[in-house]
Amino acid sequence: MPRKKSKKRSGKKAGKKAKKAKKSEENAEEPFEEPAEDQPSASTQSSSSSAKNEKLGIIKRFINKVIGSIFKKKKHIKLGLYGPPNGGKTTLANRICIDWLGEDMGSVSATAHETREIKIKEQINIKSGKKELSFNLVDTPGIATKIDYEDFVKKGMNKTVAKKRAKEATKGVIDAIKWLDDMDVVVVVIDSTMDPYTQVNITIIGNLVARNIPVLIVGNKIDLKKSDLKRIEAAFPQYDVIGISAKFGKNMDKLYESLFVMVD
Repeated sequence: MPRKKSKKRSGKKAGKKAKKAKKSEENAEEPFEEPAEDQPSASTQSSSSSAKNEKLGIIKRFINKVIGSIFKKKKHIKLGLYGPPNGGKTTLANRICIDWLGEDMGSVSATAHETREIKIKEQINIKSGKKELSFNLVDTPGIATKIDYEDFVKKGMNKTVAKKRAKEATKGVIDAIKWLDDMDVVVVVIDSTMDPYTQVNITIIGNLVARNIPVLIVGNKIDLKKSDLKRIEAAFPQYDVIGISAKFGKNMDKLYESLFVMVD
């Protein structure tokens, strides 16, 4: 008799297993269907170039957001002008000061490294309607990987003066890099008539990225025929490039407005 009970129990277990197996087979035969609206249509699939543009757009929005957050946290900021020699940094500094203070900030020259030490103009307030932005403007010496006094001699300087200028310019480059740590925002001024793919430009941008400093890139000298903003845009696609002529004040309103857009 005990054996019969055992068979009865084992029979029940076998029956249960069979039912579970059958149920599993039935479930496997019914495929999962997602709602129609979740299925991506062919029209919504973007090309590789569109995807790339979208990524660049996200990066630009992120950069603007970071800059905006910095502006909001600080009532008064340090705005630095950086770039290679003869890009027009001091000319831009003068333009900003003339527009809002009615005076120049520094002297300019066709010879490289006219600005060889840090210059600061404090308490500049720019306005647009009800908006107002206050900052200290920092004009820096041109960044260069090599400074040779013989280049100044070729410009007509005597040897003694040329050597002194080269020494001062070298110190200015070192000071400019040190001052990066004090900057809240940096405007990189690039001569739009020159090739932007240079070691100097890459070094400047690299140092800014390493320090997480917000960047605006300005393509200066758009009044000249050789100006080519597209080359700068291609060299630094993750940034917006603003074309201006600091000498004649062209498109300065766009530069000022870009600062207010970042604040918002």
